[in-house]
Formats: sequence, structure tokens, C-alpha cells
Amino acid sequence: MGEPEAGSECAIGAAAAAGPMADTQYILPNDIGVSSLDCREAFRLLSSTERLYAHYLSRAAWYGGLAVLLQTSPEAPYIYALLSRLFRAQDPDQLRQHALAEGLTEEEYQAFLVYAAGVYSNMGNYKSFGDTKFVPNLPKEKLERVILGSEAAQQHPEEVRGLWQTCGELMFSLESRLRHLGLGKEGITTYFSGNCTMEDAKLAQDFLDSQNLSAYNTRLFKEVGQDGKPSYEVRLASVLGTEPNLDSEMTSKLKSYEFQGSHFRVTRGDYAPILQKVVEHLEKAKAYAANSHQEQMLAQYIESFTQGSIEAHKKGSRFWIQDKGPIVESYIGFIESYRDPFGSRGEFEGFVAMVNKAMSAKFEWLVASAEQLLKELPWPPAFEKDKFLTPDFTSLDVLTFAGSGIPAGINIPNYDDLRQTEGFKNVSLGNVLAVAYATQREKLTFLEEEDKDLYIRWKGPSFDVQVGLHELLGHGSGKLFVQDEKGAFNFDQETVINPETGEQIQSWYRSGETWDSKFSTIASSYEECRAESVGLYLCLHPRVLEIFGFEGADAEDVVYVNWLNMVRAGLLALEFYTPEASSWRQAHMQARFVILRVLLEAGEGLVTVTPTTGSDGRPDARVRLDRDKIRTVGKPALERFLRRLQVLKSTGDVAGGRALYEGYAAVTDAPPECFLSLRDTVLLRKEARKLIVQPNTRLEGSEVQLLEYEASAAGLIRSFSERFLEDGPELEKILTQLATADAQCWKGPQ
Repeated sequence: MGEPEAGSECAIGAAAAAGPMADTQYILPNDIGVSSLDCREAFRLLSSTERLYAHYLSRAAWYGGLAVLLQTSPEAPYIYALLSRLFRAQDPDQLRQHALAEGLTEEEYQAFLVYAAGVYSNMGNYKSFGDTKFVPNLPKEKLERVILGSEAAQQHPEEVRGLWQTCGELMFSLESRLRHLGLGKEGITTYFSGNCTMEDAKLAQDFLDSQNLSAYNTRLFKEVGQDGKPSYEVRLASVLGTEPNLDSEMTSKLKSYEFQGSHFRVTRGDYAPILQKVVEHLEKAKAYAANSHQEQMLAQYIESFTQGSIEAHKKGSRFWIQDKGPIVESYIGFIESYRDPFGSRGEFEGFVAMVNKAMSAKFEWLVASAEQLLKELPWPPAFEKDKFLTPDFTSLDVLTFAGSGIPAGINIPNYDDLRQTEGFKNVSLGNVLAVAYATQREKLTFLEEEDKDLYIRWKGPSFDVQVGLHELLGHGSGKLFVQDEKGAFNFDQETVINPETGEQIQSWYRSGETWDSKFSTIASSYEECRAESVGLYLCLHPRVLEIFGFEGADAEDVVYVNWLNMVRAGLLALEFYTPEASSWRQAHMQARFVILRVLLEAGEGLVTVTPTTGSDGRPDARVRLDRDKIRTVGKPALERFLRRLQVLKSTGDVAGGRALYEGYAAVTDAPPECFLSLRDTVLLRKEARKLIVQPNTRLEGSEVQLLEYEASAAGLIRSFSERFLEDGPELEKILTQLATADAQCWKGPQ
């Protein structure tokens, strides 16, 4: 589970058309913040063998990250291929001369560079944080002139014109269904064919559960026969397609099934040529592994991507958990399910990072105190894991993070059975935190003037504490009550009492059911809310503050800013709510809004949100937190809420969980807060989420060199142009061929 910052990117109203007049919700502004990831010192300290290991893992991650284009929107692979051709033929400075000669203004050309950088950053044309489409902020006709008159078009006129004809309209379109990711009439997704509904997704999940198949590496395609009867293809991601492979546990699964009156066919081979490149580079990395855990981990990942087997990925994850404290840390696969509208299919991601020893030492102390701190959580011991499996917890400097975005912290693997029995790892991404949290005072919204300096001083340190607690003791805590395939329970039915009802346990998870499959659309956000709440609750503990080096007045300021940051984030979250569909588009931000609601409900003036008028005469708002009431009012309210969250999760009580969570997540105009009206104010005062430029590694002889780029849209574009120097055209051909093969599948519901 990844942990993005409690930040915001906001916008105004609903859009009508693209171009310079497009609603700012659907464009990236020209002055968007761009930061470079700094990992030079950590990379310098690596041995030559560690550098080679990191290099080949990074290559595998970057290749695999291209699959995200195919997981995002029908047009994303074509847009990527078009941009890559443009910037390979002319770098951003050279293309600028041509664009100005074609009649673009400096602002329009900068808008195009920002759009291109946004596509590379998000691996597609939808924001990874919020799932909103973004379009170029310049007239379509002007961009067409630049593209068709470019050096790339002169070198390959048919290909470039063909790409533009395929994706130009969709690049700019803000037709209502295309504005957000979603399922059926709610939005666009390529995890499901366009004719799938939420009912189809639920049926497919039930089918997968019945066959003990994971949804993580699948997509679902539906066909309706002449008799009106639907049939479904569940397609697994793998290098192999229909070739027989007698040794594979997957082969027996690849067949047709009848399930609840519908026909299902399990196939494989999704993203095959991309995963082939991933496998080739994992094989090369294996030669430089530091130990047998890493070798066996990579062997299982290779098996997983070759065969389409999540079981093999789980085995690899077991070896990964056992590889304690490596100098070069990594993880790769179909991991986070935030962007699947149903909540169970994983987006591809891969990261490679190096240990930051100073901050890691603090996290080690936190791990050493974890068993004691777990006892402080507000649920009975029976609701906690039987044994706390001491995890790795390190602060890392990221070298490579391929996928749709970069989180601030991660707690993985996401497989429930492994987390309950084998454990997990936590990482805090230190150099991401360093650039993502730099806050300028003049851009700090919704706070009282007297809070701003304190907030700027302590936001970074308080977020280190929150990320540590969120990942280790949030995601790392709590037990699921399970009945296995033999009928055995992992809890005592006679003695365990539900503290909310005073009765014996009435519900649990049956064999094959997981947290994601059972709680589906609310699972991600509910779990993020539980982890965020644990962070807020335990940051009040003196031992925690001491571990991070805070005591006295500083410790109190850290607590205050951590809580203040959370309630402010709850207000900022309103950007990620879509009133037309009454739906949330971002799991973490929905979670933060829910926490704000819980703390407002506590009353006694703990938190207030007040509409005001800004110095510019436009609507504004102020968030206030009474620091003297955090422990006396805030803590008891959070304690009650946390206990309910955990009990409902442990017992698999979906109906109770939905009622609780969706109740708090509802956005209405009920006084006194009038959140729907406040949403307009939040959108008015937006600050776009930063783009992050990552380095490349290059093999020169037997040495690996680190290549860094300037913190600008042009620098980000250059980093991608140099990422696939040897096989860029081949990759673009692969992406467009894969996209074209499924092009007929994306027509929406009639």
C-alpha cells in the first residue's frame, strides 16, 4: 500500500471544451512545480556489483512501467508513442524553434511541454492522483501544425500522421464519460472492456474466488452473443500465451468454465512483449544478486511474469520479505489496486532504491517498540495478529520508481495471507519526501496566519512520524478472522467477543476470500483511513516522539502539525470528489475527509471549518484545530472510530463496514460545514501536484553511470527520451500494436 502526501491539486467547476479556455481541473498549469529526485550520494556509496544489480532492476522496472499506458486509457499508448517520436527527432529546445515558427506563443509551447511531461510522469493522460483526465492547454489546430511539420513527421510521415489521427481527438476530448477513470457510464478504464458494468465486475470476482485465482494481474473482456448471453475472457498478464507448458501450475487454469449461467474463459499473454523485456533484465540482475534470497526472489518473479502466476509472485514476495536490510531494495509487479474501479486489479509498478542509514536507524527503533505500541491500539488482543512478525523498515532514497506516480511510503506485499503469516516490509522514501513537502508560505491555503510558520517548520518532520506509524503499525496491525478450506478457524469461536456488540463473532472470511475481494470498491480507502487513524492516534504516545528525536515543546508542535495537516488534507480532499457521480476518485484523500468528519463530529470546538472571504475578494476558508483538545476530545473520538473500523474489518462485515465508511464519506451541503459549497472554494485555490524528474542509469563498459536531469518539464522529457535509447522505436511499435489489438473493446455502454 502506497502512501502519497496529504497534499492537493485542485480546480474549478465542470469542463466544456479543451484549449486555453478549458476548465483548469483538466489542464496542468504552466507554472507547475517540477523537482528532481536526488540520490547521488546514496548511489556513490554502492559497490560496482550493487550498481549493476540496481541498473538491471531499474531497466526491468522502466520496461514494465510501460504496461501502465495500456492499463490507463485506450489512447495513452498512442500519445506516448507520438511524443516519444517527436522528442527523439528534436529535443525540447529544437522543437521550440519549430513551434514558434509555426505561430505558437512561448506560453503555448510551454503548455505543450508541461502536457508531455505530465503524460510521462503519470504514464498516461489521466492524473495518477485523482484519476482526472488532463488535456493540452493550447488550441488543437496549433498543436497539429507543430506535430505534422516536425522533424519526426518529415522522417516518418505516415507513422506520425497515423498516430495523430488515432489519438488527436481523444487527446483533447472532455466528453463527460472521458473526464475520469471509472467503469461503464461512470468513466473510462482499460481494466474492463467498455461494455462491462459493476455487476460484471462482481460476477467475475466471484468466479475468480471460486477458482482461487487472483485478479491482480488480470483484465476482463466481455462479449455478448447473438442469443444475448454474455461470455467473459479473463486475461492474465504473461510472456507465454497459448504455448503448452506442462510444468506450470497455470496450465490447468487456462480453459473454459461455466459459472452461474455465464461462460468464462481464462487466457494469458497480456502485455507479453513488454513482460519479455522485464524478464530479460531480471535475469541479468540475478547475476549480481547479493544473496540467495534475492536470487530466489528474482527467479520467482521471472516465473510469475512468464507464466502469469500470482502464486509465483507470492513465493517471490516471501523471499523478498526474508531479505532483511538489503543495500539495494526493490519490488516489482502488479501491486496497487487503487485505479481499478472495482478495486482488485493491480497496476504495474517497479522501484529500486538505496538505504538512507540515518533515518533507517529511527525506523529500526520504532520496529523494536512495535509490539509494545500495538498494545496501545484500541481493540482487544484477539483482534491483533497472533504474533507480530518483525518487519524490515527502512528509509530509502529512490533511484527508480516506474509506474503512474511515486508514493512517500509503502507497506507491501499486499497479499493478505502473506501479511498475516509471513509478515511484510515498510519503506519510507526519504528523497521523495524531501522534494514533495517543500511548501511555500504564500501558497499555503486554508490555515490561520499564526499557524503557517509552525506548519512549514514541522510539516516534514511530522510527516516522517506519520508515514512511519501509518505503514508499520497502521497497515501492519490487525487480524482477519478466517475459516480455511478444511473448515478450521484462526480464532476461538467460543471465547472471542465482538466489543461493539458484546456477542460472539458472527461473520468471517471464507477460503479464497480476501480483504480486497470482499470489500472491493471501498477496500483501499477504508484501509488507508485505518492506517492514517493509527498514525494520528499513536503519534500522541511519548515513546514514539522520543524515537524520532522530539521532546518537550517540539514534541507537542509535531503532534499539533500532524493533526492540523490531516484536517487540512480532509478539506483539500474535496477536489477528488465528483458530485455528479457522488463518488471519490482518490483513496487516500477520501480517507482524510472521513477523518475530518469524525473529528468534526467529536464537537467541543476541537475542529472548525469556516467559510471566509480572502484578501483577493474571492471565497476562502479557514481550518482551525484546538491543540488543547487533541488529547481530551480528539483522542477518544479517534479511539471509538478506530475500534469500529478494525472490528468490522476483522469480521469481514461488509454491510456494517460500508454503512460506517460511506456514511462518513458522504459529501453534502448540510450545515454548518456545507461541504459541497466548500468544494468550489477548494477548487478555486488549487496548487497542482508536483512533477518529479528521475535519473537514468547507463552501462558504460563495465561501469554504471548515473545520469541526472534539470528540474523542468524539458528535463523530465529528456529523461524519458534517453531512457530507451537502444529500442525506443521498437517499444513504440509494441505499444501501438498491443493497443490496436484491443481497440474494438473500449466502446462504452450504449
